Amino acid sequence: FLFTVYVTTAVMWPHFCAKFAFNLMSFFPLLHREAEGFKEQGNAFYIKKDYAEAFNYYTKAIDMCPKNASYYGNRAATLMMLCRYREALEDSQQAVRLDNTFMKGHLREGKCHLSLGNAMAASRCFQRVLELEPENSQAQQELRNAESILEYERMAEIGFEKRDFRMVVFCMDRALESASACHRFKILKAECLALLGRYPEAQSVASDILRMDSTNADALYVRGLCLYYEDCIDKAVQFFVQALRMAPDHDKARLACRNAKALKAKKEEGNKAFKEGNFEAAYELYSEALTIDPNNIKTNAKLYCNRATVGSKLKKLEQAIEDCTKAIKLDETYIKAYLRRAQCYMDTEQYEEAVRDYEKVYQTEKTKEHKHLLKNAQLELKKSKRKDYYKVLGVDKNATEEEIKKAYRKRALLHHPDRHSSASPEVQKEEEKKFKEVGEAFSVLSDPKKKSRYDSGQDLEDDGMNMGDFDANNIFKAFFGGPGGFSFEGNLCSICI
Repeated sequence: FLFTVYVTTAVMWPHFCAKFAFNLMSFFPLLHREAEGFKEQGNAFYIKKDYAEAFNYYTKAIDMCPKNASYYGNRAATLMMLCRYREALEDSQQAVRLDNTFMKGHLREGKCHLSLGNAMAASRCFQRVLELEPENSQAQQELRNAESILEYERMAEIGFEKRDFRMVVFCMDRALESASACHRFKILKAECLALLGRYPEAQSVASDILRMDSTNADALYVRGLCLYYEDCIDKAVQFFVQALRMAPDHDKARLACRNAKALKAKKEEGNKAFKEGNFEAAYELYSEALTIDPNNIKTNAKLYCNRATVGSKLKKLEQAIEDCTKAIKLDETYIKAYLRRAQCYMDTEQYEEAVRDYEKVYQTEKTKEHKHLLKNAQLELKKSKRKDYYKVLGVDKNATEEEIKKAYRKRALLHHPDRHSSASPEVQKEEEKKFKEVGEAFSVLSDPKKKSRYDSGQDLEDDGMNMGDFDANNIFKAFFGGPGGFSFEGNLCSICI
């Protein structure tokens, strides 16, 4: 400023300016001494780790002497301690512009580049330090750190292409040990955490960046991605749209936004078709929705469970079980999928599998309803391990008394030993066994008390009904009756077996 005043004035009053020039020359040493004083005060505060005050005094020194490289170097060191690496980088670069042989300036510039994740630029700075001071051990170590970061970047790129997101997270953690202020590394780590389903960790990383830079499109994208994968699709779209406002060419945000909208629309179409009773259409719509984004684990788990519900309505029980299994594989905590699969197991009489699923549900949520479902499955399992007398007679569980009598008559005549008297010993033995089972079945199902106990899963032996001492011939004789007994040959021709 003083120099400008001097030049302007010299044109108008040359005699005055001659005297002013002499005074100005004597003023510069005073400025330098005052600037040095500010620097020394800054150094004192720096030693005390009062970096904010150190910064203020170094700034005063720079204002006094803006062409002194060491002042910028000192302020850069202070800014680094305050983790303000971008500002520190600017000061370091200004320092080496003023003095290209300023070794500390190059070293600090390299460290700033490294902290910000620019390992290539950092390497050039450290190499320049080694040109100035070949034995500088700090520059040698930092150069190795820069080379390590470049290797971790290379490994992370390969890992991302192979969808080995755990490897990417590992590489970024290692790189961030030296590049602690690199938003790019943090964003890549957060994105991979989201893809691994570790949403709280991913959200935390993205939120930390947004607190420092609310317009960071990458961080906004990751926040949206976490919400999208947690099936909060409407909120996710808002973040994707905001990211695209900050960076209109953000391809990942655009793709995610498109997928989110398509997934929501297709799922809602499927839900609408289901509510209207159009199960075939609902099944197809849920199937189409499942092809939109294989990475959306939570939404796809719900879609598989929804399709299983539709499948059970369409009597596609084995497919419904398979869909529930896929849903559980995606989300092991998905209670609704366990319940749906258990019901399908019950409907297909796979009672052991149903009990296993209901036990899992009850362990997680001990409600009265879940307890009742578990007990019912356990009862059906117990019943399934007894002889199925309904199956023995070939009748439905809701068969009438008349239907049971008719079925017994048919089966008893079919397996009566006299009918197989000319067969081989093995066949005779097998038919005799079946004849006894038919008699057992009829003796239970034709007696209202026994039938009630049998249907409720109670053991018939509890009331002294020992089926081991059962005589099928007595039942047969009692059923067909007559004082002259039963003549198999005389009745065979009149019975339609």
